[in-house]
Amino acid sequence: MILGIDTSLGTAVAAIARDGEILADEQSANPLGHAEVIGDLLRRATAAAPAPTHVAIGMGPGPFTGLRVGIATARVYALGRGIPAVPVPSHDGIALGLLLSDALTGGDTGRFAVVTDARRKEFAYSVYEGIDDDGLPVRVSDAQLSPRDDLDARLDAAGARRYDATTASAAMIALAAARALDAGRTLAGSEPLYLRSPDVVAAHAPKRVS
Repeated sequence: MILGIDTSLGTAVAAIARDGEILADEQSANPLGHAEVIGDLLRRATAAAPAPTHVAIGMGPGPFTGLRVGIATARVYALGRGIPAVPVPSHDGIALGLLLSDALTGGDTGRFAVVTDARRKEFAYSVYEGIDDDGLPVRVSDAQLSPRDDLDARLDAAGARRYDATTASAAMIALAAARALDAGRTLAGSEPLYLRSPDVVAAHAPKRVS
């Protein structure tokens, strides 16, 4: 069983069997308050799947404060249980969910961009095209930031249809991790995909007064 945790958009915790069966899918769409709700969501998910073998971590892109809550929780849980943590780009999970939905309905996604609100008049986006033999989205370009007014022109140049996401499914994060594990692939590194550096920085040494 694989436990998925993502706080790039709202807060989501899910558990799936290795074959993809969803055992628990808990989420809060509130873009704030990650620390306040993640404990309850984790408790409910692990009640349905009490012995996970891996923890899949949504690595973003996402805002600094929210994203680190989910990543820290997932890493601590994995460390406490002595099980591996599997990093997954959050946009990969969103893309996988869209591709699976289109496969069920007979839709043709073509080349598309997962777009998430980065605030401050910017969007984060990643471009995908189809699904590969391992059942994973084919990432054409990694996540990057775009000014709000430039995004549509950039996507037109890339030939990508725009898909605006307001939630990220922890179940799809976990499923992407399961498929990557089966294929012996690594989807993301250990560093979080923060949208930008934190606003708060360490204070400089006091100026010398003569």
